[in-house]
Amino acid sequence: MDKTSAKKYHRPTWDEYFMEIANTVSKRATCDRGRSGCVIARGRQILVTGYVGSPTGLPHCDDAGHQMKRLTHEDGKTTQHCMRTVHAEQNAVCQAAKLGISIENATLYCRMTPCRTCAMLIINCGIKRVVCEKKYHAGEESEKLFAEAGIKIEYFLDETIKYDKQ
Repeated sequence: MDKTSAKKYHRPTWDEYFMEIANTVSKRATCDRGRSGCVIARGRQILVTGYVGSPTGLPHCDDAGHQMKRLTHEDGKTTQHCMRTVHAEQNAVCQAAKLGISIENATLYCRMTPCRTCAMLIINCGIKRVVCEKKYHAGEESEKLFAEAGIKIEYFLDETIKYDKQ
């Protein structure tokens, strides 16, 4: 076959590669409100992964239902959050700690802008770059924290994820 007539193969960039793996990891998630996965990599090498799920040994949303809690914000707005699960980013950081793997100066790949709690955890772990597939509707505070801490955040798509029944 002539090389010029064959369809050119698109080899994914490293960011595309790791994001695709994060999306595969998300298939293990056990909360249908946000099936997210996370990959932490450094030097073109995967260090750890994590996905949304309940703490080890405890019931999962997919089995026991959501554990919804209301949160009233400073502006009076009320939102609902499922509190049964640990976020994908948190689980990845926990895996690194359990396995004794340093994630300092690494890049974290995830489905959406990390929440405020995850952002603070990411900052304290020494992660230097965060790559998200999409924006989280309540991610503005995290973006500000990352900017203050000198952590670069990038998005694949200019889309925002918004949960039903917030």
